[in-house]
Parts: sequence; structure tokens; C-alpha cells
Amino acid sequence: MRSSESTIRVVVADDQTLFRHALRLVLETEARVSVVAEAGDGHEAVRRVVEHRPDVLLLDLEMPRATGLDALRQLREIATGVRTVILTAAISNFDVVTALTLGAYGILLKDVSASSLCECVRAVASGTYWIGHEHLRDLVGALRQHPIDVETASTPAGTLTRRELQVISAVLHGDTNRDIAAALSVSAQTVKNHLTHVFNKVGVSSRLELALYATHHRLLDGYPTFSTPAN
Repeated sequence: MRSSESTIRVVVADDQTLFRHALRLVLETEARVSVVAEAGDGHEAVRRVVEHRPDVLLLDLEMPRATGLDALRQLREIATGVRTVILTAAISNFDVVTALTLGAYGILLKDVSASSLCECVRAVASGTYWIGHEHLRDLVGALRQHPIDVETASTPAGTLTRRELQVISAVLHGDTNRDIAAALSVSAQTVKNHLTHVFNKVGVSSRLELALYATHHRLLDGYPTFSTPAN
């Protein structure tokens, strides 16, 4: 694993040369980032990742010869360890779901501020998911609207307790730990403990990963929806 103090190594893939140069300037000026290579299409992006083994790939969605999603599909078959951020002018819910399912760690629109871009790159390099324009509840709705075939769940719902299923349901509803704690009449720390147990059981490390896993594997099928009362 990369040290939190080491320089983040980035590959920038976009078919517009001027935009790539602008990204390089922003990242190398405002963040502890080294842009180790650039690419003008999806195929070249994959080659640069294989060659340079960066921490983060900034990947445009629409490029000639091979799109960003095409590149993600190729990278999914290669154990490079790169964490990809889709950086695009516009993106549909379906493409958000597809990108995350294919392994993307972040989604950013191109009108993002320089500070948010740098913050996203640092967060993704550390292993954190970053969805810059989606609330978790909206993302779950998109997942349900555009289901994608996945493998059978390795952790059956039967291994989860009733309280853990309640917590998962509330997370998918977009509720915070404080909201869940109030609804269940427990402390916020207890909710955190439940989430830790759930993360360990299903093999995820964040609420976003849990939402993806639970929705993909239909973890709550047949379980009554639980959420906190509306404010």
C-alpha cells in the first residue's frame, strides 16, 4: 500500500490535449501529485496504466476509439491496483452505476473546482469512494432502476442479524448514523459497531460499497423496508 505521505502518481486520460495539460497544471501545482503520463483515448489509457502503475487514473468518459467505460472493462481484467475517477462533462445514472460496478472509485463533473478535484484525487488514492454529484439515496435509486448482473452473494443474508438488516436498510435510504441511532433508540457508537460488523461480514469498507453490494445482491429482498422518520 502507498504511504499517506508519498506523492500520488496520476495518469490523465482525455481526448482534449489542452484539458489534459490544464489538469496536470492544477494537480501538480495545488496538490502533492505527480502526473506520470497522459492518454488521448481509452486504449492508450490502459497502456499507460500498465506501463506506469499509477495510484489514480483520471478518465474521461467520452473518447475516440475506446471510451472510458471500455477502458474500465479492460482494466478490470488486469491487476494494476489503479483507482479510477471518471471525469466527464455529463453522465447518466446508468453510466454512474456501470462505472462503479466496473470498479471506478470516483465520479466528477468537469465543472468541478480545482480544490474539489485535488480533494477527490487524494481521497480516492487513500481508498475512499467519491461521488461528487450524487447522494447515496439517489445512487441506490439508480442502482435499482438499472440493475446489473452480478455473481451470487458470497455472504447470505441469513448470516446478518435483524438489527444489522435494519441498519443496512436505513443506509440504503440515505440515513446518517445519528438518524439511525435516534430511530433505534441506541447510541451513534452502537450504530457504528453494527456497521463495522456488517462491513466485516460482507467484505466491504464503506457505506457506498455496502449500498452497491446490498443492492446488487438483493440482500434485503423480502425484508421490510426500514428507515428513519422524515424530518
